Amino acid sequence: MDKISYGTDAASKFVTNVGLITSADPHGDNIMAAEWTNHVSYSPSLLSVHVGKGKATEGNIKASGEFGVSLAAADQNVVSSVAGRFTGKEVDKIAVLKALGFGFYKAKKIKVLMVEGAALNIECKVVKVVELGDHTMFVGEAIEATASEKEPLLYHGGKYFEVGKRIEKPTKDYLEKIDELAEGNPKN
Repeated sequence: MDKISYGTDAASKFVTNVGLITSADPHGDNIMAAEWTNHVSYSPSLLSVHVGKGKATEGNIKASGEFGVSLAAADQNVVSSVAGRFTGKEVDKIAVLKALGFGFYKAKKIKVLMVEGAALNIECKVVKVVELGDHTMFVGEAIEATASEKEPLLYHGGKYFEVGKRIEKPTKDYLEKIDELAEGNPKN
């Protein structure tokens, strides 16, 4: 067994956002929840999303070369639960979410739907595909991004959270002490 397998204590220590990955064709409009959604470069602006092999989203992105990333807002736990609960090969998750009252809009520069009310919406064109273990990593260049005032939904240990108590960084005086120690301990 791998050291950080699904459902283990080790795997439950990570804290992530909830990326709602939207895609289209050949499995139609689809949405999935992906906790492995990361901003990996400022210039150019790149994101990576990690999708289980054989998933409808993997097929859609490989076929279309594009995907949407909507970072779920703190009030979108239902959207995340629906997006992550079913396979897009068997259930029209977009129709389920619309029936529950959630909205989507057409992306401006790619041919996918985006999630209304998300903390952040990003339209991406694939620039790299990497097979990694049981997932495929898609690196996409952000070609359009829109942020809202909403806080992102957080995911930890199989549960949802919202941004809470702020932990202050070290004080200026303490940082100066650290700097002095670093200057006094150069590598040879």
